[in-house]
Amino acid sequence: MSILPSTMRALDPESAGGPELLVPVERPVPRPGPGEVLIRVAAAGVNRPEIMQRQGKYPPPPGASSILGLELAGEVVATGDDSGTPLMGSRVCALVTGGAQAEYAIAHVGHCLPVPDGLSLIEAAALPETLFTVWHNVFQRGRAKAGETLLVHGGTSGIGTMAILLARLFDIRVIVTAGSAAKCAAAVEIGADHAIDYKTQDFVEQVRAITGGRGVDVVLDMVGGDYVPRNMKCLAPEGRHVSIAVQGGLKATISILDIMTRRLTLTGSTLRPRDAVFKSALCADIRAHAWPFVEQGRLRPIIDRTYTLDRATEAHARVEAGDHVGKVVLTMA
Repeated sequence: MSILPSTMRALDPESAGGPELLVPVERPVPRPGPGEVLIRVAAAGVNRPEIMQRQGKYPPPPGASSILGLELAGEVVATGDDSGTPLMGSRVCALVTGGAQAEYAIAHVGHCLPVPDGLSLIEAAALPETLFTVWHNVFQRGRAKAGETLLVHGGTSGIGTMAILLARLFDIRVIVTAGSAAKCAAAVEIGADHAIDYKTQDFVEQVRAITGGRGVDVVLDMVGGDYVPRNMKCLAPEGRHVSIAVQGGLKATISILDIMTRRLTLTGSTLRPRDAVFKSALCADIRAHAWPFVEQGRLRPIIDRTYTLDRATEAHARVEAGDHVGKVVLTMA
C-alpha cells in the first residue's frame, strides 16, 4: 500500500450560503474503520441534496461527514479490516452519506460497486445516487414492471434521466415533464416515449390523452405540494405514487375517497439517512438486477458537464439553476 498523505483538498464550507462558498479547503484524510474502505476519489457527482446542504436546508445525518458529496468513483487505497481486502487496489463507485467531494473519502464495503472495463470513472461517479434512488423508489417501492407506464417529473434531471434509461431497459413506457421545449426534446432523445412541457401544457390533461384516459401505473414525484393531488388524477386504478422530494411544498390536500375507490398507493422514501444494512441490501439487489446492464455497456449515465474541484462554484450553480441535462460531475485531478 502506498503511503497516504495526512491532508487533502475538500469542499467543506463552514457556513450556509451560495455556491461562492465552495472554495477547496484542507482537511485530514479520513481513516477507514471496520467494514469500510478509503477511496482515492477520481470524480464525484453533484446532486440536489448537496445544493440544499450548502444552503443550510439539509444537514448531514448524525455521524456523516460535513464534507459535501453523496457519490464517487475512484481506487480503493486502504481498508479498515479484512472485510475490505478483496477491494484493495480496485476501481469502485460508491454511495456515501457525505464526504465524496474531496480527494479521499470513506465508503462502506457493502455500498461499493465494481467499475467494469469500458466505464470511465467520471461515468461511474454519476451512477450511484441516481441508480440507488430510482431502483429503490421505482422498482422496489413503486413495483414497476414490464408493460406498465411511468410518469417522471423533472425528466432531464439526474434522477429523471436515470429513470428513463432504466425504464427502457425493463420495457416500461415513460412519460416525463420538463420545463422547456428544448428539455422535452432532450428527454425524448434520451429515450422517453413522451415529454410534456409543464410550463405551457397541463400535464394531467396530457397524460390522460397519451394514455387514452387510463392513466399511468407509477408516478415518481420530486415536487410534492399541489403536484400530489394532480399526480393522483394521472394514476390508473391500482396506481402507485412515490414521493422522493418536496421542492414544491411539504403539504398536500388529497381525496381519501379517491385512494379507496381506485385502490391507490401513496408511498415515498428518503435514502440518505437509511442505515448501512438497508443500503447494503439495496446495493446487492442493484448488483444482481441492474448492474449487469452497466457491465454490458447498455446502461451509461447522461453526463451534462464536468468541472474540476477548483470550479465547484460553477458546478453547483449549474445544478442549482436547473440548466443541466443529466449529471454534473466534479473531477479531483
